[in-house]
Amino acid sequence: MTRPSKALIDLAALRSNYLTARNLHGGRALAVVKANAYGHGAVPCAQALADIADGFAVAFAAEAFELREAGITKPILVLEGCFDPNELLVAHKANLWVVIHQESQLRALETAPIDAHSIRVWLKVDSGMHRAGFALEDVQTAYARLEACPSVASITLMTHFARADEPDSDATAKQINAFHEATASLPGDRSLSNSGGILAWPTARGSWARPGILLYGADPLPVKPEISTNGADSMPRGAAQLTQNADQPLNQAYQLKPVMSLVSEVFAIRTLEPGEALGYGGTFVATTPVRVGLVAIGYADGYPRVAPTGTPISVGGVLTRTIGRVSMDMLTVDLTDLPQASIGSPVECWGKQIDVNQVAQQAGTIAYELLCNVKRVPKVYQN
Repeated sequence: MTRPSKALIDLAALRSNYLTARNLHGGRALAVVKANAYGHGAVPCAQALADIADGFAVAFAAEAFELREAGITKPILVLEGCFDPNELLVAHKANLWVVIHQESQLRALETAPIDAHSIRVWLKVDSGMHRAGFALEDVQTAYARLEACPSVASITLMTHFARADEPDSDATAKQINAFHEATASLPGDRSLSNSGGILAWPTARGSWARPGILLYGADPLPVKPEISTNGADSMPRGAAQLTQNADQPLNQAYQLKPVMSLVSEVFAIRTLEPGEALGYGGTFVATTPVRVGLVAIGYADGYPRVAPTGTPISVGGVLTRTIGRVSMDMLTVDLTDLPQASIGSPVECWGKQIDVNQVAQQAGTIAYELLCNVKRVPKVYQN
C-alpha cells in the first residue's frame, strides 16, 4: 500500500490568487517563487503562471536558472542580487534582472564586460528595515552611478517592509515616506509592496508589486486592521479600508484560495482508557475513554513537531483535534466524537478546511515556515 500522505497543489487557486494580487495593487506584479515557491514547487508553479504573470522573483540566481532551464522566458528578478562578478555575467547571459543593494554589487556591475543597455537593474533602498539596501543618504549617488553605467538598460527603485503585517503600526508609513523622499527626484519604476503591502498599505502601491505568501492563499496579516464604516479617518495609519468582520482572515475577505492541502489518512485506531498516556513523553493522558486515530504524517513531512494537543485537524471533513506529541512519521487525532471515522478516513492537516495560519499559530510560528518545510511528501498538482 502506498503511504497516503501528500501535498495537493491547486494550480487554479494559484492563478486566481495572482490575479487578485495584481488587481488589488494595480500595475504589474512579479510572482515570488523563491524557496521552491514557498514549498509548493517552483517550476510547476511558474509554469502554471507563465501565461498570466508579468514576471517572477527568486532569492538567488540558481533558483532563476532552474526556471530558465524549465522554459520560463518571462522576466525573473534576483532579489539578493549576485554574489560575485562571475555570477553577474551568467545572470546577464540568462537575461535575469538583478537587484543591486550594496557597494560591492555596484562595483561589479560598473566593471563587468556587459553589452551596452542590456541589463535591467533594481536599486534597493533601505527605507528602515536595515537589512539590505543603500542608506537613504546614499541613494542619489548610487542611482547616478548606475545611470552612468553603460550596461544598464533601466533602473527600478525598490524597498522592502519590515512590518507590513502590522497595519496598526506606523513603521510602514514611515518607510513609505522615507522611500518617497529619498527617491522623489529620480525617474523610473517603483516597487514597494510585498503581500502585506498589497493588502493593507494602498499608499505603497507602485509600478510593480511582489506578492509572495498571498499567492499561496495564506493570510499575511495575522494582526487585522480595524474596520472602518465611516471613511478613511478612522483607519489605522494608512491601512486599507476593509469591509469584512475584524475576525475574518484577509485571505477570506479578498477571496484568496489555499493552494496547498497537506493530507493523509487514518491508518490505525485504538482506544485509550482513563489514566493511559499517549505517545512520546506521555504528554496526553486520557481522563475518559478516548478513541485515537493514528495518521500517517509527521514532522519529517513538514507538520510542526511543536503543534500542541488541541491543534485543529480535519478527519473525513469533520473538525477535530490533534492529541499527544507529533512524531517523525505519525501524529494522533481524537476520534471520540467521530464514530463514522475509520481506517482510511481522509485527514486534512491544512488546506481548504483548516487554515494553515491556525496551525502555525498553535505551533508558535508562521505559515511561511510550515509551507516551506513540506519536502518529503509527494506533491500532486491539480489544474
